[in-house]
Order: sequence, then structure tokens, then C-alpha cells
Amino acid sequence: MTHVTIPTPRLPARSMGLKLLLVCALALIMSVTALFVFLLLYDRTNRAREVSQEISQLVGGEQTFLGPVLAVPYLTPPLKAGEAPGRSVYLIFPTSGEASADTRSEVRQRSLFKVPVWEADLKLTSRFDLSQATTLGPANAQYDWTRAEFLVGVTDPRGARADAVLVVGDRRLPLAPAVLAEQAGSEGTGNLRMFGARLGDPRALGEALTARADLTFSGAARLSVLPWAKTTSFTAKSDWPHPSFDGGFLPTARTVRDDGFDARWSVPFIARGVPQEGDISLINRLAGGQLGVSFVELTNPYQSVGRSLKYAPMFMGLVFLAFFIFETVTKRRVHPAQYVLIGLAQIVFYLLLLSVAERTGFDIAFLIAAGATVALISAYAGWVFESLKQGIAALLSFTVLYGLIYGLMRLEDLALLIGALASFAAIAAVMWFTRRVDWYGTPPEPAKPPLNFQ
Repeated sequence: MTHVTIPTPRLPARSMGLKLLLVCALALIMSVTALFVFLLLYDRTNRAREVSQEISQLVGGEQTFLGPVLAVPYLTPPLKAGEAPGRSVYLIFPTSGEASADTRSEVRQRSLFKVPVWEADLKLTSRFDLSQATTLGPANAQYDWTRAEFLVGVTDPRGARADAVLVVGDRRLPLAPAVLAEQAGSEGTGNLRMFGARLGDPRALGEALTARADLTFSGAARLSVLPWAKTTSFTAKSDWPHPSFDGGFLPTARTVRDDGFDARWSVPFIARGVPQEGDISLINRLAGGQLGVSFVELTNPYQSVGRSLKYAPMFMGLVFLAFFIFETVTKRRVHPAQYVLIGLAQIVFYLLLLSVAERTGFDIAFLIAAGATVALISAYAGWVFESLKQGIAALLSFTVLYGLIYGLMRLEDLALLIGALASFAAIAAVMWFTRRVDWYGTPPEPAKPPLNFQ
């Protein structure tokens, strides 16, 4: 009797190539879910901006100041018989201007949101040369020097903490809403509110004239001065340790210390780019040359969290690739659902980072969120692969990865370089550990059955 052995059919081996493609697809899909965290971050950022605006409105907001300039009303002959003469205001800027601001700062807080506010004593000094004043301006204009007015500008007068005073010689004149600026309209002054003082014909005081405005104002986040004179200098000092100098000109000298800063600007006439005399609309043209300093709140976490979210696809992929390498080395299969759980843990990391950073600041929040996430996914790796060795390897790998995330947040100039090198190293590691993998999953040839003759 002859016994015939029926060969067992060959079962297809799993394809590691298809598994890698699946892992990459899952990493991309899980990265898309990070958009929901982006939406939450956007909502919290808008809420912080709204609170900042509410507090700013109470103290004056971002303030811009214009030093004393001289406005002279004039009439122009009518173009046709029977028409009324034209009325306008001619503006004369000083030949030199000096501004100083001595500020005191504090942080106002509402709920979780903080806004830096300041109070400043300002002195704005203008030196005029009226020797050529009678030959300037439109032809055939009739100037009324008796109604000339010294103008001073500020963004929000609600920030005034004392009466504003104009000092000319030995006279102290209170500043009030400017009559001539209202007659000329607000188009030429932009967002500035103009205040003025009159003392009759200023030429009676001599060709060389000095006027100084003494102001005490509060504001929030930013303080700036317009280059209102042919040559303008501005000196600012404060107890705020985190200034950001901005506007049309940077300081010519600055010193930033742990207890505050000092800065000095100097703008010559040729750099200002605005004529010395002309229509009141010239004030609008000064806006692009502001001499400004912003009071930066470094504990604002939203910018750092937003930057970390931008790298979410890369780090989601790196973590998934690390698990894929563990799977390849241990030859223990990891289900796609387990990759999804790992991705969800990383999404929760960003939620933890945002929620804790609002209370503690970014650095401490990152330590808490990253520590919890690394501990969780490392422990999960030990459970999945049933190996303490793999759990420790995962702990070391993910600690390095999350340390890399923190480095990208802090090294802004080197972020792209570090991210590119990390990605290159990850791909190289995958290539090395999978160099002997049969990506097609070709099943082994079955052993031939022995021939049995009876």
C-alpha cells in the first residue's frame, strides 16, 4: 500500500514593505489630527489678544507721541469771484527736537492672561527758528500769526495721568484739544489726537524759540515717538527687562540689563524724509519713522506651542519609525491600532503642553508634558514587546526625540538645520536596522516530503 503525503499549502508571509507604507500613512493621518490642537491654540491666542485689548483700553494702549510743532492758520484768495477764501493750516516743524521717557512698568493679569503696562514721564522739547517763517508757505497766503497754536499729539488721551503742560520761556500753558487741528480735519493726523496751546504771535518772543511739553501718560505693550523735528533725538529708560526695539529706526545705543534698559535714538533730517514745513498732512507721513520700544512678555506660551505644533508631522513620523524599528528587530508584530494609540498619546502631549503652559510657562510645561508622554509610550513599548530591554531602549530614544523638540523651540535660528539633521539620522537608522528585511515577504520554500514506498 502506498502512502501519499499531501503538501501543506504555503502561507504568505507578512510584507514588511506594506507595513512600512501603512505606518507612514498612519503617521500622516495622525498628524492631520494635530490641526484640532491648532484650532484650540488659535482660540486661546485670540482670547489672550482680547484680554490684552481690554486691559490696554483701560490704561491707554500702545501710545505714540508727537512733540510740539507750530501750526499757523492762513487764508488763500478765492479762485472765482463770489467764492469764500480758502482756509487751511500751515505746519512748521522745529529745527531740533529732544524727547525723553522715564517709564515704570508692571504686569496686569486677568484670569490666565498677562499684559505688561507702563507709566511714563515724558519731556518733548522743540527748538524753532522763525527767521524764515514769513517767506515760507503757499504764495498769496495771508497768515494769522495771532492765532498760531503749538500742537502736541498722543494716540489715546485716556492714558493721561496728569494735566499736560506746554512750557515756553517762563510761561506754563495748559494743553487742551487743538482748535486748528479740528478745523483742518483728522485726515492729516491719522490716529493721533492733537492738543494745543496759544500764546499770541510767537514771533514776538524772538526768532529762536523753545517749547517743551511735559506729559505723564500710561499705556500698554508699546511706547513710541514720531521724529517730529528736522533732527530728532529720543532717550528712553525703563525697569522692564525684556524690550523689543522696533519702528522705522533702531536705537543708536542701547543697554539691556536684568533690571531694565536704556536706549537712545537719533534721526537726522535726511533720514526722516519729510519736509520741514507744509500741510498738516505731513504728520501722517511721519508714522513710518516711529522710534518705538515694545514691552515683551516672555512668559507668553502661545508662540512656542504653535512652533512645536508646526513640527508635529515630523515627530509623529519619527516616533512611528522608532516603533517600526523595534518591531523589525524583535520580530514581534504591532497592530495598526497600537500605532493609533501611540499617535493619540502624542496629540495629548500638545494638549498637555498648551494647558499647563498657560499656568506655569513653556519650559516647566514642556518638562511635565514631555516627561509624562515619554514615560507612557516607553512603558507601552515594554508591554507590547514584552521586554524590559525594549522598554528602556524606547525610553532613551523618545527622551532624545522630545529633547530635540525642545531644542527646536529654543534654537530658532538653527531649527531648520537641526530638524533636517534629525530627519536624516532617522532615515539612516531605519535603513540600517532594516537592511536584511525581506520587504516583499516572500514565503520560504517548503521542505519536500519524503518518499514513502511500501
